[in-house]
Amino acid sequence: MNTFEQKSNSLGIELGSTRIKAVLAAPDGTVLASGAHDWQNRLEGGYWTYHLDDVWAGIQDAYAQLKADYRSRYGQPLQTVGALGVSAMMHGYLPFDKAGHQLAAFRTWRNTTTLPAATALTERFHFNIPQRWSIAHLYQAILNGEEHVRDVAFLTTLAGYVHWQLTGKKVLGIGDASGVFPIDSARCDYDAAMLASFDELLAQNGLPYHLRDLLPTVLCAGQEAGSLTEAGARLLDPTGDLPAGIPVCPPEGDAGTGMAATNSVAARTGNVSAGTSVFAMVVLERPLQQVHPEIDMVTTPDGRPVAMVHCNTCTSDLDGWVSLLGEMTAAAGVTLTKTQLYTLFYQKALAGAPDCGGLVSFNYFSGEPVTGLTEGRPLFVRRPDADFTLANFARAQLYACMATLKIGLDILFGQERVTVDDLLGHGGLFKVPVVGQKLLAGALGVPVSVMQTAGEGGPWGMALLAGYRLHRQAGQTLEEYLRDAIFANAEGSTVQPDAADSRGFAAFLQQYTRCLAVERAAADAMQ
Repeated sequence: MNTFEQKSNSLGIELGSTRIKAVLAAPDGTVLASGAHDWQNRLEGGYWTYHLDDVWAGIQDAYAQLKADYRSRYGQPLQTVGALGVSAMMHGYLPFDKAGHQLAAFRTWRNTTTLPAATALTERFHFNIPQRWSIAHLYQAILNGEEHVRDVAFLTTLAGYVHWQLTGKKVLGIGDASGVFPIDSARCDYDAAMLASFDELLAQNGLPYHLRDLLPTVLCAGQEAGSLTEAGARLLDPTGDLPAGIPVCPPEGDAGTGMAATNSVAARTGNVSAGTSVFAMVVLERPLQQVHPEIDMVTTPDGRPVAMVHCNTCTSDLDGWVSLLGEMTAAAGVTLTKTQLYTLFYQKALAGAPDCGGLVSFNYFSGEPVTGLTEGRPLFVRRPDADFTLANFARAQLYACMATLKIGLDILFGQERVTVDDLLGHGGLFKVPVVGQKLLAGALGVPVSVMQTAGEGGPWGMALLAGYRLHRQAGQTLEEYLRDAIFANAEGSTVQPDAADSRGFAAFLQQYTRCLAVERAAADAMQ
């Protein structure tokens, strides 16, 4: 593949919670090469954070691995791409002063320290402002009297920061921007009335700026978002192989890339992304009737309104138990790969009782706003007479990944009567075939589909958005591009809800809800 042919490909980079991954895709979406770098957040000064030095070390490592993978597959160096894009975990707080200096440690989506601010803004705007949104973090810093707030000149997300450093442009894709401040989808911009309302709060606190002046410019998918500068090219690829001038699409959040990766940008479509956190998104046909603190209003990458149920924790506790069982097999002299361990554990879950035999598990590594917890403690609970088997235990761990999501979606499907034709699943929960898909369909009571591309996830979705920026025809919408150019011949499987699974999960969830008091007590007691 010569340099001319390489210019038809698109590069997506996503900074997830535990992995930074780079994916190179052909014009039809075929994955050509990939690279990854593992990283972890840190709890410092009471906040979950990542250091920005680690951001660049991880990006450079992931891209270097992608280059090596490309050379290994095709026998030639990767010298350029046609377009690229960056996405990252949404929300959080990254403030900078006029000189571009970071004013406070990056406060991630995982922090649940903004309840007073989120509550006050929700009441003021008559619009749900979740604790993890950037505006909640800013207002909480103001309420806390933090000295740095007077010097804030630019506030962005992790994806917006990386894009800024690569291109010099202070912009955000509309999906990522919808986790910063409420969006007016008709105008593809922040809500003007709410901006004015927040400016009143700034004035009341004696702060010398308007909110709009702090926030990145909002862009929809396909719009011009700058190009790779010389300095940006060196940040991404210190070897000097990658040239400046490559078009860069609007930076997006992991919600938007999940929608792209599952072809869930049209009305009545939805997807569930299940990894370190779990969230479900449904593209709406009409506005919701009420404000619900359990449901966020975000957008697709092209600006359509989306109802989102976001839960802070999903597979972290399950991963811990699988790792522990792996230690047991190793101690017994049996060597199993990570894939073998997960496959065995998931298959055992299928053999468990539909209601888990009286076992209840909480996977809360942090607070969980959907259930009203400000802190979390992983917790396993059972009655003395419970049927304590490995199969029931495994099923309880998987059910724990779905329970809080179900509580939120019951509001959407029940009270708001939102209709979704199908939910597309992607992320770590679905890497073992069928199991997570089957149990989630039973839990939610809706069909769950998984495409063969589900394992590619958000970085691939970002590569598709970069491809849309590069290849879209005049007047071609994102929905049309994904449908016709990427997913026209996509293969996958759909699992319908099983009645026995649905009844069993309902019984599990009843016990789970009753035991929330135990989880609260554990969080209070184990400080």
